[in-house]
Amino acid sequence: MKLLLASLVFLLTSYAQSFGWEESPKISELFKNAGVNGTFVLYDVTARKYVGHNQARSGLRFVPASTFKIPNTLIGLSVGAVESVDEVLPYKGPPQPYILAWSKDMGLREAMRLSNVPIFQELARRIGLDRMQENVVRMDYGNKEIGTSVDSFWLSGPLKISAVEQAFFLAKLAQGTLPFSPASQKSVREIALLEQGSNWKLYGKTGWQNAPGQGVGWWVGWVDKDGHIYAFALNIDVQKEGDAGKRLALGKASLKVLGITP
Repeated sequence: MKLLLASLVFLLTSYAQSFGWEESPKISELFKNAGVNGTFVLYDVTARKYVGHNQARSGLRFVPASTFKIPNTLIGLSVGAVESVDEVLPYKGPPQPYILAWSKDMGLREAMRLSNVPIFQELARRIGLDRMQENVVRMDYGNKEIGTSVDSFWLSGPLKISAVEQAFFLAKLAQGTLPFSPASQKSVREIALLEQGSNWKLYGKTGWQNAPGQGVGWWVGWVDKDGHIYAFALNIDVQKEGDAGKRLALGKASLKVLGITP
């Protein structure tokens, strides 16, 4: 098992090296000051290189948690599980969920903003196990393993993906080059938009495996700046109170020190 894991890490880090990897001392300093263990990867599509912090960890696969809402939406639209990101899905979660704002019927646009787990679980059930597996393979997402539970595989496994793989996948989505319809990819990009300035747009999604307990926290996305795509992925170990809140702060600071965002 250890040999298999070592081989996998080597394969994924070699994958990054094949495009070129630059370790950023500035980002490493940000992580050190934040007191968290993790990685940040930025994939510059034009330069075809990666820059970031902790290359060894960048190739390790973790459960994607709510970052899978991006591919889940794309698959749902592609197979017709929903007609649009504004089609209302019924809430079928617990009466008092982890986040109270979840407990109502809503479309994927609102559900993405609220990171509404029960709504996306309903979407996954509509897609079905066979179509979900087929499309996870089609998009070459992580280890491509979804097991037998269609509404929990991205929360507790067996699906896992590395930061390098996340960034490469999102770069394709940003460019509209995934093997899915241009209209479906455009809709997903639209609801993933977080912020924008005069010459840039920031897209992204957070994730927290085992929330609100200890686990792995994610922030993934991309920046479209002057027509250039910079896809990124951050993951950290959430070990204590306050760590989860560092995901966006660290990610945004990393983008800033690299000169990607103001």
